[in-house]
Amino acid sequence: MSSSTFAKKQSKTQASLGFEFLKGVGQVAGGTLLSITMLTSSICAGGLVGLAISFRNLPDVRQLRNYFPSETSYIYDIKGRLLASLHGEANREVVTLDKISPSLKRAVLASEDSYFYYHHGINPRGVGRAIVTNWNSGGVREGASTVTMQLVKNLFLSHKRAFTRKIAEAVLAIRLEQILSKDDILEMYLNQVYWGHNNYGVQTAARSYFNKSAWFLTLGESAMMAGLIQAPEQFSPFVNMKTAKKKQKEVLGRMLYLNWITKKEYDNALKEKIKLGKIKSFQGSALPYITNAVSLELANKFGRDALLKGGMRIQTTIDTKFQEMAENVVSQWHYNLLGKGLYKNQIALVAVDPRTHFVKALVGGVNSRASEFNRATQALRQPGSSFKPFVYYTAFATGKYSPNSKVFDTPVRYRDGNSWYYPRNYDGSFVGAMTVRTALSLSRNIPVIKLGKAVGMNKVVEVCRTLGIMSPMQPVTSLPLGAIEVTPLEMAGAYATLANYGWQSPTTLIIRITDSSGNLVLDNTPKPRLVLEPWAAASTIDIMKSVIDDGTGKNAAIGRPAAGKTGTTSSEKDIWFVGTTPELTTAVWVGRDDNRTLGKGATGGSMVAPIWRSFMIQALKGLPVSNFKDSSEFVRPKN
Repeated sequence: MSSSTFAKKQSKTQASLGFEFLKGVGQVAGGTLLSITMLTSSICAGGLVGLAISFRNLPDVRQLRNYFPSETSYIYDIKGRLLASLHGEANREVVTLDKISPSLKRAVLASEDSYFYYHHGINPRGVGRAIVTNWNSGGVREGASTVTMQLVKNLFLSHKRAFTRKIAEAVLAIRLEQILSKDDILEMYLNQVYWGHNNYGVQTAARSYFNKSAWFLTLGESAMMAGLIQAPEQFSPFVNMKTAKKKQKEVLGRMLYLNWITKKEYDNALKEKIKLGKIKSFQGSALPYITNAVSLELANKFGRDALLKGGMRIQTTIDTKFQEMAENVVSQWHYNLLGKGLYKNQIALVAVDPRTHFVKALVGGVNSRASEFNRATQALRQPGSSFKPFVYYTAFATGKYSPNSKVFDTPVRYRDGNSWYYPRNYDGSFVGAMTVRTALSLSRNIPVIKLGKAVGMNKVVEVCRTLGIMSPMQPVTSLPLGAIEVTPLEMAGAYATLANYGWQSPTTLIIRITDSSGNLVLDNTPKPRLVLEPWAAASTIDIMKSVIDDGTGKNAAIGRPAAGKTGTTSSEKDIWFVGTTPELTTAVWVGRDDNRTLGKGATGGSMVAPIWRSFMIQALKGLPVSNFKDSSEFVRPKN
């Protein structure tokens, strides 16, 4: 932002939002406690003004006239090839305040700093409240940060919660308000703030979330965007529209309380249909699905500030050529399935090395340029019968059952509330007595439900948690048939732990992170822990080998030892094949984004196992054939 831009807007403080916008600010309840708080706060504010004179070593806020974004972070593949930068000037488009929707300006100030046009950098009332709260708690619990304070914090100070930082923040805010107008500060804030999905600045965010310029944002869209500021990834409508709408309602409620909007405007904004744009986080990224997933993992580990100005160098587990091969396989099979009548199909593929739990390939859809929604990490879909191995492992871990134990495929019913649940097999028939191995290889439903009931559904849930499946699940009778929702990444990670005989490291896309000086920030060198019974895990792999050798997964045969399981939901909305060799575990899912039926007769064995086979043959090309360990090499748990 140039100094000429600042000069042009020195007299626009009131005009930018209008007197109607500001009149609600003065509507504050009185009372003795408030008077005391205000008096105390005023004294504190006066003290801070004095401190401003003595804090000579703080940054010079005048340099904001030549402000440039913080240091960019970079993502590389395993061989050092640059995949993407997490942020930079290319992802920020600066706009002047008069090019930003008045609704957005009001929504942001209502949410973040409703006294913005009345204070001088700090909000005395907020400071008083924060002092009382922090004094009672013995630490920094409440910040009372104004928009000006947030701006100087993001640009100059660390984010560590401390009284000294809050004082410095207040001093800098006072200084900034002495040299810049309110409109200048608000303009800089709206252009600097992080809005999620690698969008820095209001213009880039508006184009990403709603495919329009910031000037054309409606009240409903503005309130939704304002609600993102505190936790952009968490409240993003791309991630969870229900959560985003909840935050939107909170912002609109605040605006109504302040009399900045009418009840009619409030009601109309809530009813407004939100039409989302597309995530453009990594436009120009060499591997969008990878950089998308890495960004989310970084946010979980370090928070959004690391994405904003961390200056990190992230080495991923991905080989670019290997990932491109996986994407090509998905693209080719997308068109093959279209030819078989599976219209609007989407495919997700995740490959994990079971020895390290490093992700080797991650494909979140059939075309990253058409849609960057990552179905490998974000789509929650029912796994169908590919869930069954977790039930059989749970049974084996008790020591009471083995692959040759007899189970019964016979009619059964269970009480389900006020009615009865009659489970059925996919073909509607009943076969009678059979071994556990046969029950899994033929994907019979009745035996696995009976076994799940025998060992306890709560125990099955516990095993799934150990395997890294964190999606919500209930210990209901239909659980063994995959009556939960999971991601392909969760399924690949869980099968990888079985393939490694119970040894597990966190499934990750990141090998290590350093700062711009080469100092180590994160080291994901595998540190495996034994989390399962090895004999039970080996026995589960053994019966899954029969699925490919003699059962529903024959189309997945790759000419070397492999184990896996087909998955088909009863409505044929989700079809899977998840399988493994000793070197590589891969989960493949096929479905539709609108969650409609793929087509009658669409099964994991007929439609997805060939995709898995095609990928695995190419992925393992040139590697020597290796065998799984036999369960006899491990000690069977005592009954």
